[in-house]
Amino acid sequence: MKSDVLVYDTTLRDGAQSVGVSFSLTDKLRVMDCLDDLGVHYIEAGWPGSNPKDEAFFAAAAKKSLTNSKLTAFGSTRMKNTAVELDKNLELLLRSAAPVITIFGKTWDLHVKEALGTSEEENLEMIHSSIRYLKRYVDEVIFDAEHFFDGLKDNSDYAHRCLQAAAEAGADYLVLCDTNGGSLPKEIQQATREVVSRFDTPIGIHAHNDSDCAVANSIEAVEEGAVMVQGTINGLGERCG
Repeated sequence: MKSDVLVYDTTLRDGAQSVGVSFSLTDKLRVMDCLDDLGVHYIEAGWPGSNPKDEAFFAAAAKKSLTNSKLTAFGSTRMKNTAVELDKNLELLLRSAAPVITIFGKTWDLHVKEALGTSEEENLEMIHSSIRYLKRYVDEVIFDAEHFFDGLKDNSDYAHRCLQAAAEAGADYLVLCDTNGGSLPKEIQQATREVVSRFDTPIGIHAHNDSDCAVANSIEAVEEGAVMVQGTINGLGERCG
C-alpha cells in the first residue's frame, strides 16, 4: 500500500447532501478550519452558484488563509451545445477564487443519452473543453468520473474514452466514482488496476456506501495504485454516505 495517499474531504459538499444535514455559513467556516487543522489535503467546500449559502461561503473563505489544505470548488462540465466562455457554471467556479476546481462528467453512456440528452461525442467534448478552459485560470483541476463503475460494466470502451478526454485536456487527477455505491471490492480492484495501467495521470477513488463497502472499496483502490481518497467525516453523504 502506498504511504503518500492524499485525503480529499467532501463533508461540506457531499456530506451536506445527507438527510437532515444543513450547515450554516458559520458551520461551514468552522468545519473548514477544523479540517485544515487536521491536515486534510483538499477540502471540497461546495458548489458555487448552486445556492446562496455556498456563494457566501466562498466569498468569506477567500478572505481566509489555510495552513495545510487546498480549498476546492465543485461543479459540472459545461452544458451541451454551449461554449465554455459562455457557460454559467464554469464562470461561477472561476469566480469562487478557489485554487482547485473539481468538475464531474458523465462516463456512463446510458446517462449521456438519458440524462444529458446528447451524443457520446458531444459529452467527450464537454469533458475535454471544460477542463482545458479551467486549466487556463487555475493550476489544478480534478475530474470526477461520475458513475464510472456502472459505465464500465455497460460500455467499458466509452468509460475509458471519457477518462482519456479528461487526461488529454490536462486533468491533474482522474477520480473513479462509484456513484450508485453498488460496486464490490473485487470489481473496484480490477477496474482500478486497469485504469492505473492505462493512464499516467494520478487516480483517485470516490466510493459510496450503499453496499456497506465504501471503506473496503477505497482500500482496494489504493492497493491497486490510487493516490487520492475522497471521503467525509463520520461517513456523511448522499443516501447511505
